[in-house]
Amino acid sequence: MLKRVLFLLIMVFGATTQLVAQQDSLPSRQVTRVLDRADENYNEYSFSPAIDIYKKVLDKGYVSADLLKKLGNSYYFNAKYQEAADIFKKLEETFPDEMEVEDIFKYAQSLKSIGNYDESARLMQDFKEITAVSENFDADYMAKIEENSGRYTLKSFPYNSKYSDFAAAYYEKGLIFASDRDTGNFARYRHTWNASDFLDLYKVNADSASNNKVVKLPGDVNTRLHESTSVVTKDGTIMYFTRNNILDGKKKKDEAGIIRLKIYSAENVDGVWTNITELPFNSDAYSVAHPVLSPDEKKLYFVSDMPGSLGQSDIFMTDIIGDGTYGPIENLGSNINTVGRETFPFITQDGVLFFSSDGHQGLGGLDIFATKIAYNDYSQPVVNVGRPVNGPKDDFSYIFNPEDKTGYFSSNRDGGLGGDDIYSFVENEPLVLDCIQEVTGTVRDRISNEVLAGATVKVIDEENQEVSSTITDSNGNYMLMLDCSKGNFVRASRDGYVPAEEYISKSDGKPRIIDFYLERDVVTGGFGDDLAKLLQLSTIYFDLNKYNIRPDAEIEIQKVIVAMEKYPSLKIKVNSHTDSRGIDAYNLWLSQKRAESTVDYMISKGISRDRLQGEGFGETRLVNECANGVPCSEDQHQLNRRSEFIIFE
Repeated sequence: MLKRVLFLLIMVFGATTQLVAQQDSLPSRQVTRVLDRADENYNEYSFSPAIDIYKKVLDKGYVSADLLKKLGNSYYFNAKYQEAADIFKKLEETFPDEMEVEDIFKYAQSLKSIGNYDESARLMQDFKEITAVSENFDADYMAKIEENSGRYTLKSFPYNSKYSDFAAAYYEKGLIFASDRDTGNFARYRHTWNASDFLDLYKVNADSASNNKVVKLPGDVNTRLHESTSVVTKDGTIMYFTRNNILDGKKKKDEAGIIRLKIYSAENVDGVWTNITELPFNSDAYSVAHPVLSPDEKKLYFVSDMPGSLGQSDIFMTDIIGDGTYGPIENLGSNINTVGRETFPFITQDGVLFFSSDGHQGLGGLDIFATKIAYNDYSQPVVNVGRPVNGPKDDFSYIFNPEDKTGYFSSNRDGGLGGDDIYSFVENEPLVLDCIQEVTGTVRDRISNEVLAGATVKVIDEENQEVSSTITDSNGNYMLMLDCSKGNFVRASRDGYVPAEEYISKSDGKPRIIDFYLERDVVTGGFGDDLAKLLQLSTIYFDLNKYNIRPDAEIEIQKVIVAMEKYPSLKIKVNSHTDSRGIDAYNLWLSQKRAESTVDYMISKGISRDRLQGEGFGETRLVNECANGVPCSEDQHQLNRRSEFIIFE
């Protein structure tokens, strides 16, 4: 029954496709009536009887693109991948012009599920080109899967039945899981779509010291239709679970006659689950299923084919506000969701999202993937967890406890007891999840605050090995990507400066901004050099006929003070000047007052007087042609009203 207790549970999710209508008339009314009956079953998701009829018609020699598509889909949705691949191959050979993107995708997935990876890759490349899919299909994905393989030891789960058992969820000392093992309803409620009974929720204490009897979940949760995929809050009081769309005890269909899936909540009252409440974002027009909680239980993740989905089913998230209200619905985006099916999410306490998908590159059918949720961002790399958890059939409903490295998943793989079985496992070696963190910033001179173009910024790992490097641009800016699954040093350097670095510990990948302020290794000047020019400071200017320190000058003088504090042997002579306007003697006096004002300011900030001198030069050292009698603008005169910081010994 495989993946298609998945199809109703993974999806009633509109996983059927729009099929091209048959253009050629059928050869007889009898065949037409037979096909009409098959189509009726097909449209009601009763794929098992539809397969029987389509196959008989095909064996009689009647063939059309429409028949092949529906038969191929029926096999595909029942996880009969060899049969599906054979039919889609016949469709490609007989009606190549009528192969649609949905047919190509299912054909490729079917081939992958039976181990024909080369042919599957060819079709997926065609699919990518036709649909302009932006995801990178990695030609080396099989090698990467093998790198992650061999980390698990699978163990038997003694509570499986000859029916379907799946969707384990942690509850108290044991598990809640879905099963159709109760055959008491055999005659009345068998679901002909996959020839199985309807599902209920069961619980079992999985520890060996407890009573390990499997019993139906007590209370009002189970009905005569499907209940599946549950999650219980840590305090055991609230459960979210999946159920068929039921109104007043009766099943409710959408316009296409499909019974959709919805998420409900239940309260634990003295060990009995009651007070069943439908969540407000359910709909009669699409399915909502497979709830799971974030580690802090403030967010609810789920699966749906609601409008805005990128594929056949996507994973969504909403904030749990309280009092039955929820925040806006958020699609996790194209890094997680694909044109295929993403389903059965689970989030560990350390923020790793596990989910099943047949849209990401895997071993066939549904594979289990993992990605790190970084600060509510879903852009981190998606990793296939590898064999033996994944295989060519459907692998799904993965849960994991990072503390004891144990967990459970479900699969319809060969060798199981029932249609779907639960498997337990031990993780022997941790999964290596790529974690890409963006680090940006600016490199500046610590004293002058000048941006330093051409500075080198490197990522150094904890073994002091260089991982990557870059050069700052003309604005002193840089950008690096690093592996945030481990600690790294980010180091900035430039000739003439002392390197600076900052350690970034293992993190959740949130982007970081690290600005570096490099110190000069020495003041590369000697006697008579202007320190302001060496430090590339702005010129210290004064207002006309004034010698007080202006606010803009105060900022630049403070940088000189920083340099003198760093280099205790440095001595500075402040040379001050005026413009040519005014009497020469007055200008000489004014410039001396400016020099003294500057020296006094620096002394007030802690610089010793014996390291400072000041001298005024009046208008004797003009920097332009604005001498007495020469007409000049105010800006030109301003250039001469200045102070210089000359190094002396």
